[in-house]
Amino acid sequence: MNLQVRSPKYDREVIEVPVKASQLSTQFNGTIVSAKGDEYPVRDNIIDLLPVEKSYSMAQSTNHWKLTASVYEDLWRKRSLSLLTGEEFPIKKEQELLVKWMKPEPGKWYLDVGCSTALYARTLKKEEPDSHQVAVDFSQVMLEEARLKAEAERTDLYLIRADGRDLPFFAGSFDGLSMGGTLNELTDELKVLYECRRVLKSSGTLFMMHLVKAASWYGRLFQDSAEWGGLQFWSVDESNELFSRAGFKVEEQFTKGIVCFTKLRPS
Repeated sequence: MNLQVRSPKYDREVIEVPVKASQLSTQFNGTIVSAKGDEYPVRDNIIDLLPVEKSYSMAQSTNHWKLTASVYEDLWRKRSLSLLTGEEFPIKKEQELLVKWMKPEPGKWYLDVGCSTALYARTLKKEEPDSHQVAVDFSQVMLEEARLKAEAERTDLYLIRADGRDLPFFAGSFDGLSMGGTLNELTDELKVLYECRRVLKSSGTLFMMHLVKAASWYGRLFQDSAEWGGLQFWSVDESNELFSRAGFKVEEQFTKGIVCFTKLRPS
């Protein structure tokens, strides 16, 4: 099924993205165009809807490095939760929770926001092959790595370069959204959460994984130093207040160490 996106230049204009762009086993290149004539390139199946670069923090800027993209999932992501929770927490456990809370269904649309290598989108697509998965990130190199991994797994999904502060989708486009670790890196977290609420259906689910403030003095010392690079940390209560302000309510939640998993619904 073709994906409909909102023109970054003309808010009310629809742009059709052909389904071939999501079929990653076949290279797809070209241009997508709105009725107003604004054009956006598609290179190696990656749709670039970020024509003008925006400002990013130091922490966000590292995602533009090819080295970061190449080691992110295989070295860091697979071990990070065990390190951060202080106990064995394999990536498979996180994926199982994602599937349990999201419950992907055939024919429905799901968005992975700040996807990095699209781990969540790939996981949901493998769980329900007849669902439609879209993965968004501002980093070209992360999307390129996501494409390689999805192609190797024979997983089809749409890959879009865009900024979470201005998602190129119409209101109520998605049945489910997911965000893994991105919240801590954002420079305008409330704006991104507002955008997530806007594009999510009133019956939809947002799966959130983020880091909260450490309880120990040495954990806070590390987090204080990380904040100089642009990372942010909130307590669980502060996080939930942030979600509430953006129009979400907490349905389920638990923490392991400084890692917090939250299932959110529109208020």
